[in-house]
Parts: sequence; structure tokens; C-alpha cells
Amino acid sequence: MQQRCKVAVLGLGAMGAATAYQLAKAGVDVIGIDRYDPPHTQGSSHGDTRITRLSAGEGPQYLPLVRSSQRIWRELEALSGESLFEQCGVLVMTSSPAYDPEDVNDFTHQTIALARTYGVKHEVLAAAAIRERFPQFAPVLDSAIGYFEPEGGFVRPERCIAVQLKLARQHGARLLTHETVTQLQAHGDQVRITTDKGSIIADKVVVSAGMWSADLLGAPFSDLLRVCRQKLFWFEVQQHEAAFAAPSPSFILIHGPGDADVNYGFPPLPGENSMKVATEQYSETSAADQLDRTITAREEQEMFRTQVQGRIAGLTPKVVKSSVCAYTVTPDCHFIIDEHPHLKNVTVVSACSGHGFKHSAGLGLALAQRCIEGESDVDLSAFSLQRFARQC
Repeated sequence: MQQRCKVAVLGLGAMGAATAYQLAKAGVDVIGIDRYDPPHTQGSSHGDTRITRLSAGEGPQYLPLVRSSQRIWRELEALSGESLFEQCGVLVMTSSPAYDPEDVNDFTHQTIALARTYGVKHEVLAAAAIRERFPQFAPVLDSAIGYFEPEGGFVRPERCIAVQLKLARQHGARLLTHETVTQLQAHGDQVRITTDKGSIIADKVVVSAGMWSADLLGAPFSDLLRVCRQKLFWFEVQQHEAAFAAPSPSFILIHGPGDADVNYGFPPLPGENSMKVATEQYSETSAADQLDRTITAREEQEMFRTQVQGRIAGLTPKVVKSSVCAYTVTPDCHFIIDEHPHLKNVTVVSACSGHGFKHSAGLGLALAQRCIEGESDVDLSAFSLQRFARQC
């Protein structure tokens, strides 16, 4: 069976759901395709919570996207009646024996500098203030420094995806689930999409296939993108624990000089009596179809010992639940958003290196504008493939 559309969106996770929704909302004839039935737990866009913060220490190119996203989350809440964005604040802090107050590359310092430059409301906190306001972080060192952003917090990824897909359907989008794209080919000035169930001829294609992108797109993406397995843990909160009596923010804690010396987490969700804490790793890679989705007791114990014990008060070693997700990582850990160099009318997005969800709603709008008008209100040039020109 062959179908036709103006724009096809391949992959309906964070980026794909947002793009399909914005295109359908604008009246574009759009087809969305996913190999599973989103929201699902097989890719990158699950795990109950994702941090959102206006001062993205990764770089100023992200600030317009997250501002747009936070506005869109609120619009989606009004349209759907769903709670999507919890504005509990975000605490970014460095509590490390190696802390250097003059280190401009420290992530907390970078976050503070961007907030000052771009007028993001925030507070800079010394160790005593962190302990007083957020007693779950009482173990921080006396030299610790914190950045608190009251307008940040977390979004609910599964809900965000479900709401946008539901609204996309209401606006006329055709969403094909449990269907796998196997090939993209030029078809004159259009693109032929071959799936395991048929084919689609589209004027334009947006590929937001996450960890399946490299195999589908070929060179240079197959050389640039790596899939990194990530582990998520929910640790039991101690009974009657006073540390969580006060409002609790989402957080990022840098506690040493290495890539492994960072964790992040979220306030305990109502009724769950557990706190999500996770890390990021970029050294071990996996094939998309061979990702180990089980977490062992040894991994649970190691996580508590290296990332929780002596760093976050009020948690027990008991893991209430755990999960695995995948980051699709670029060589510099920044996004790739650009035209495919060998396939006309194919835009590639979602190699977001693990920090994309907070930007996804804004990126969906920008990509829809790009498909419709040829350019977006937000400057996406920083995410061009050209920075990898030697590899491309």
C-alpha cells in the first residue's frame, strides 16, 4: 500500500511528536511513523521526569529553544487538562574536593554566567544556604556553590508525547504505529519511504528516529552517532524523612572532576515514596538492537555507593524501580539539526546527546516552520553538520 503526504515524520518520540503536532496544527498533511506505539520505553523519551531549565549550561544556542518549549508546555496543559510541567525549581551545584572558584569551565559557573548574560531569574547559593533550604543536600562540602532557578523544574515525557500525538490526530495527522521504516530514497523532488508494511511518497521528511537514525540514514551519520546505554534508579525515601518535608527541586550535582562524578535527580513524586537519581555515561556504546535493558543488583549497589551515599540525605539503598534508556550521542555532545547531505528534502533531528527533551516542544515548532516556510524563528545554525565537515 502506498500513501502520499506533504511531510513525513519518522520516529514519534520527543522530537517527532512535537514536530508532527506543530505541522498538523498548521494544517499540513502529515504522516508520522513509529516502530512501536509511543509513548513507549524502547528509546530515549521515558522515565517519568525530565529536567527543564532556562539557563542551559551547555550553551547559549539552547536558550531560545527551552524558552519556547516551556511556553508550549503551558499551552498544551491548557488544551489537554494534563499536568505536564512542574515548576519546582532547579538546583545546579558543584560540591567537589577539586572545586576551583576560578574555573570558568565548571558547569555550575557556566550556568550562572549564562543566566546573568540572558536575564534568567536565579540565585547563587553558598553551602550553608543549600543545606538550610534543601536539607536533602546537607552532605555538600563547605566549599559548595549552587545555582537555583525558580522557573525551572521538570516535565513529564510520556504525558507530553501522548498529548501532542493526541492533538496531532485531532488536527488530521495520520500516525502509523508498529511500522518500521527500512529505507529512504530520492523520488524525483520527493522522497520515497519504504516500511515493513508499504511505502509513502512525501514532499519532505523529518527524521527523528533517535538511536535508529544512524542505520537508517547511512553516512555520515553512521560515522558520527553513537548509542550510549543509561541507567535510571528510584531509591526508597526513608520513612518520616524530614529532609523532604520542604519543597524539593530537580537537581544536578557535580561532585568530582570526572565525567562519572555527576548525577541528577528529581523530587519524590506524590504517593511514590521514592526519588529518581541517575547518571550519564558516554564511554560505552551499544547497538540499537542489542541494548541491554536489564539492571543488575550489582549496578544498583554501585549507584548507591558512588552517587547517593554521603551525597543525598534521606534515601535508603533499596531500589524501588529502575529503567534503561538510550542517548544518541554526537562527537561534541551537541545536537545535529540539518539537511541530509545526500538526500534532498530530508531533515535530520534528534541526535540530541541526552539533553534534548527540555527543548523538544520548541524544536518541534522550529522544524514545522522550517518545513512550511523554509526557515524558523529560532536560529538553528549552531546545530549544522558543517562543524563535522572533515568527517562528512
